[in-house]
Amino acid sequence: MNLRHHLRVSILMTLVTTALLGIAYPLAMTGAAQFLYPGKANGQLVERGGRVVGSRLIGQPFTSAHYFHGRPSAAGQGYDAANSGGTNLGPTSRQLIDRVAGAVAAARAENPSATVPVDLVTTSASGLDPDLSPAAALFQVPRVARARGVAPQTLEAFVLARVEERQFAFLGEPRVNVLELNLALDRQWPTTRK
Repeated sequence: MNLRHHLRVSILMTLVTTALLGIAYPLAMTGAAQFLYPGKANGQLVERGGRVVGSRLIGQPFTSAHYFHGRPSAAGQGYDAANSGGTNLGPTSRQLIDRVAGAVAAARAENPSATVPVDLVTTSASGLDPDLSPAAALFQVPRVARARGVAPQTLEAFVLARVEERQFAFLGEPRVNVLELNLALDRQWPTTRK
């Protein structure tokens, strides 16, 4: 065998495998996903009034007292899907300690009689976490109830009715999707403030 033959075979194999695995296979998988699971394949977008207001998979900032707030984000300037990732700050980092201490103080000012859930004051690995633990959502009930003029017990039951259990009864933890909770809150008790 000569060098030309090996070179020709290697170039042809590169072109064939690129066409099959780089073009045909991704197109087939994308087409199958669009056909079988179009909502999931398109990012589980949530619409309100015919307008996309977010994704069920990506957190977004809610700052008004009228809404449940999501987990803090360290992705870019906050919830930046193009720049997702954690802070990479270690447990001895002064910056991390100061940020968490400030968040704990702010949370305690909001609800001084309750234990502050860890997911209200720490960021997730992606910085885009759309969910909260039930404890973190319930921690915010007094603030949201005051802002909306709703009885705290009524709002607590409202939150608990929206807790998603573990997948297949053993994967993950119980959680509440913040966007869906806030949209349901607006449907149940509308407010003009955002």
